[in-house]
Amino acid sequence: MAEVTVRLAGREDWSAIWPIWHRVVAAGDTYTWDPATSEDEARGLWMPPEPAVTIVAEREDAVVGTALLKPVQPGLGDHVANAGFMVAPEQAGGGIGRALAEFTLDEARRRGYRAMQFSAVVASNVRAVRLWESLGFAVVGTVPEAFRHARDGLVGLHIMHRSL
Repeated sequence: MAEVTVRLAGREDWSAIWPIWHRVVAAGDTYTWDPATSEDEARGLWMPPEPAVTIVAEREDAVVGTALLKPVQPGLGDHVANAGFMVAPEQAGGGIGRALAEFTLDEARRRGYRAMQFSAVVASNVRAVRLWESLGFAVVGTVPEAFRHARDGLVGLHIMHRSL
């Protein structure tokens, strides 16, 4: 399988990010955003201004995944990072999520963040939970029935954390 390259995204990458973003969110099984989110609204959510940064993973010169790194809170909480990750569904299981995660953790450290917190990891998303745990994250709490999963009904959302 071809190598995965991860880099910071530019505005010109949106046209390759959007189809991934749309398919992942429309599936209704990993993100709390409305599956009918418009492209313009999605662009604002996934490519916000600094200090946020958008990241892409490429394989054979095609964007196959993306991440968003930003402060979890403004002001006095901006030393803790938050991140979101999406992989093209047909590319799942090919190491793209791990490559994005490792790059994003390094980028968070480089930008001076002291920890990373995920506030809404869908509890039934076993693949993601295992990945985050393998990278040193711990579930620090679960909000019961906080997510209306497209297939599983009401499921919990994990809050996961690790120091950097």
